[in-house]
Amino acid sequence: MLRLIQLELQKLWLNKASKVLIIISFILPFTVLILSSIKINFFGFFTLELGELGIFNFPIIWHITTFFAAQFKFFFAIVVVSMIGNEYSNKTLKQNLIDGLSKKEFILSKFYTIVFFSLFATILIGLATFLIGLYYSSYTEASIIFREVEFLLAYFLKLVGFFSLCLFLGMLVKRSAFALGFLFILYIVEWIAFGLISWQTDSVDIAFNIKRFLPLESMYKLIDQPIQRIVMTKFPEKTDIMYDYGVHWYEIAIVLAWTALFIFLSYRLLKKRDL
Repeated sequence: MLRLIQLELQKLWLNKASKVLIIISFILPFTVLILSSIKINFFGFFTLELGELGIFNFPIIWHITTFFAAQFKFFFAIVVVSMIGNEYSNKTLKQNLIDGLSKKEFILSKFYTIVFFSLFATILIGLATFLIGLYYSSYTEASIIFREVEFLLAYFLKLVGFFSLCLFLGMLVKRSAFALGFLFILYIVEWIAFGLISWQTDSVDIAFNIKRFLPLESMYKLIDQPIQRIVMTKFPEKTDIMYDYGVHWYEIAIVLAWTALFIFLSYRLLKKRDL
């Protein structure tokens, strides 16, 4: 495993574009640190500091930081599809196979690299969240601090699942730009499917329940948006906006199933393709 990861890291680090995108993909999620220190002055009447609003209290901070950090995953998605596009354009895929790397090892090297970067990003976000929480949170009990740490697991699986999809699309079309285009098309298709199902069944709830099994939606549902939860925390009397924001085992199972399928299909494509 380490040998395969080292092989991929060497390829990525020698590519200037990939190096820049990797650095950006790790730096941008930490804008949440800047967000926590923002102070807004309202015409001199009073100053609003976001960190003092309570949104960085434990345990809600695990939810907020992982949700917003996940929005920057598209930068490393470009790296993932470029890993495949460059293999074909630079003929390194064929050379790797000639040098003794099996097709299974080739796909595994990509997947291991995805897991490596996802784990590294999760650790960084976890540390940043913990430090921000210690500074701003009014709760210091360990039972409260680590109550919703499962959002880190959801964040990790969300990255692995999404990047595995990007890997499959890269293998499917062999061009980075086309792979990213297919990603956008898949997003549109999921919403079209939602519209058709809701029209045929005359039920938005049924359509949403079916849509949550689709790839992009299932990955999104791992970490629901925290806005309603923030409002609910600030205005507890508004019980009509209650919603289930937790991380559930069945949502994890759906994303794991898609991840396994994307890796398997990537391998099947490579195995059957004439290089």
